[in-house]
Amino acid sequence: MSLSYTVNAEGLREFGTAVLVETGVPVADARLLSDSLVTAELWGHSSHGMLRLPWYVERLRSGAMKAVTSSAIAVDNGGVVVLDGMHGVGQVLTSQAVSLGIERARKHGISAVGIRNSNHFGTAAYFTREAAKAGCVALLATNASPAMAPWGGKVKTIGTNPWSIAAPAGKRGVAVMDIANTSVARGKIYLAAERGEEIPALWAADANGVPTTNAQAAIDGLILPMAGHKGYVISFMMDVLAGVLTGSHFGSNVAGPYEPQRESGCGHMLITIDISAMMPVQEFESRMETLIDEIKAVPTADGVDEIFFPGELEDRNTERNLVRGIEVTEHTWDSLARLAVETGVALPRTQQSSN
Repeated sequence: MSLSYTVNAEGLREFGTAVLVETGVPVADARLLSDSLVTAELWGHSSHGMLRLPWYVERLRSGAMKAVTSSAIAVDNGGVVVLDGMHGVGQVLTSQAVSLGIERARKHGISAVGIRNSNHFGTAAYFTREAAKAGCVALLATNASPAMAPWGGKVKTIGTNPWSIAAPAGKRGVAVMDIANTSVARGKIYLAAERGEEIPALWAADANGVPTTNAQAAIDGLILPMAGHKGYVISFMMDVLAGVLTGSHFGSNVAGPYEPQRESGCGHMLITIDISAMMPVQEFESRMETLIDEIKAVPTADGVDEIFFPGELEDRNTERNLVRGIEVTEHTWDSLARLAVETGVALPRTQQSSN
């Protein structure tokens, strides 16, 4: 029987902020990073939530990720900008890119902001949603450390290289997709390993390229691409956008957030379109509402209660989890407890439950 702990979202956010401040991160940056992790928990994506806080802390302690984020504009051509993140906090750098991307899109109609020498930024949707709330359509891509082999190979050299697109949707809020190009985000395999659970047969292969349901064997082996060869080529091209084009690391040279000593060097690419440069925002949102209404009105297949548009499930989960609290696995809670001892920060109050 495994234990889990239910924690209030604000208490978890304050804990994460305090731990990061004790590790040398400025208060505002610490709050942003912590909020990105707690937001993932609220959305129901624990794979990108608090289990990653100890990873970030170890990288901050080693200096692989700089606690105080400094960035410089390396290229400025008006609608096209490249930031050098100087190995600062990925969430902070990407937030800067969103602000800059919106500003330049307002001026030019569309902007492209690349980031080089960055770090893992959490969930891409955390940032594209902000651009959508500002009346823009945004696409954000990042590269990541090797997780899958090129199609037909058995050595991992291609990252999950996730990407997100978000758009305002009027009364429906924000429509947003956020996907890795592997069959599953790597964090979900780490989460299954923490819980001692098997993974579905089509998620990953072991180090010999043989499909496996063992989460630890998958971590040591390969994650399989989504949609066969299509997932591989999409991931490859996202590395072109986020790594090659930005002047950052790419391919096997990118390090992951779970590697405490090695600079990541990952890159990001944010493309922002100012909707008002194409049509009135209200008209766009009305058209989005019509599209969503049409999708949700489709008769459901047997056993399906409701059809969701992209991002709707996360909004529903947030409403529910803000009321009932966030469930943290025993393994993650133990790692947070160790951080509490190491930093002198009190753990948030919890309600313990068993599964």
